[in-house]
Amino acid sequence: MKISFLIHNAYGIGGTITTTFNLAAALAGRHDVEIVSVLRHREHPNLTPGPGVALRALVDLRREQDNPLHGRPATVFPAAEYRYHQYSELTDRRIAESLAATDADVVIGTRPGLNVHLALQAPERVARIGQEHLTLAHHSPRLRTALRRAYRALDVVTTVTEADAEAYRRRMRLPGVHVEALPNSVPDPVLPPADGTAKLVVAAGRLVPVKRYDLLVEAFARVAAEFPDWQLRIYGKGPEQDRLRALVEQRGLWNNVFLMGAASPMEAEWVKGSIAATAADFEPFGMTLVEAMRCGLPVVSTDCPHGPREIITDGVDGRLVPVGDTESFAAALLDLVRDGERRRRMGRAALSHAGRYAPGPVVERAERLLRTATEARAGGRRPASARGGLHRALLGHGHAARDLTRTAASTALRTLRKGHR
Repeated sequence: MKISFLIHNAYGIGGTITTTFNLAAALAGRHDVEIVSVLRHREHPNLTPGPGVALRALVDLRREQDNPLHGRPATVFPAAEYRYHQYSELTDRRIAESLAATDADVVIGTRPGLNVHLALQAPERVARIGQEHLTLAHHSPRLRTALRRAYRALDVVTTVTEADAEAYRRRMRLPGVHVEALPNSVPDPVLPPADGTAKLVVAAGRLVPVKRYDLLVEAFARVAAEFPDWQLRIYGKGPEQDRLRALVEQRGLWNNVFLMGAASPMEAEWVKGSIAATAADFEPFGMTLVEAMRCGLPVVSTDCPHGPREIITDGVDGRLVPVGDTESFAAALLDLVRDGERRRRMGRAALSHAGRYAPGPVVERAERLLRTATEARAGGRRPASARGGLHRALLGHGHAARDLTRTAASTALRTLRKGHR
């Protein structure tokens, strides 16, 4: 089977990029796999594609940033999508051309705007799978409306949690579209797991406000006051770095809290610790939670929507505390710092339970979805009206002229492709 992933920018960093590379590498053992990056801004990606995974870009910003078409607004990529300002008439054209020419059996979109392109522009023979790496609740009402219209032409929508899959089934009204939770996978560790004896808490991720590293530092200040020989290491980079450094200095934690910068892969850093921590206000899945648990660390996490509650069993392989509650977070950390035996027991449970996110089980589920979608397409079981009825559905809901223009543009592209056949 030929599988093509369509991603925003494979040359950056982030959870969607990591999980796409992980899944692509795992599938490449038995399939022909490529990653198509809409944008490229550097020579080499931060992550290395797995053996057998091809990587190509559609728009190279190093040479095409000043292309006149890149200065014109996109008309297919939805305006309500978070990344809209990075898309243009140039990306519209390149994505349409790539989809028209694809020899893939299935194309997997990895963000809402790209899923819209996939729904409107993929050839009829191609199975279309739209991935959701955030949550439905995270999207604005305007974007949800655009997705509800376009997603009816997809075959499958996957979410990273069952809670979000249920939200899609209940709220999006997508007849004929299969919605299923497909969690992110984490590669099998190559190092021995942590033994729980180190006096070290580890955290990792982008240094952005929603991750609430400020709360984590404040909570750890209470740990350091009672256990001054314990340390907190925070791995990652981002706009919050200077503010966090100032907070560390303000709290007098120079010898206890360290901003380590980015590290990839993180496995060698996780196994040095005894506890992992994440204080985020919002976590669609929680790749770092799974990475840490697969290295034998119990995780102290906020009970934020949606991922932590499906990954962590409170009191068994980690702790869940209320969002934004510094005192509860500090208490949960201290509970594990004080009790070495409990910490090690929960670490062993974390290592065992996180096995469900190993590549094997996740890839098996992914392959079943891919087979179902491609067989349905090949057998013509996708309703013939799903695509043709899209234009009528858009007209019937009285949306803005921009959306009508977008639909007309996609229809014109399909007509143009037919003319070249």
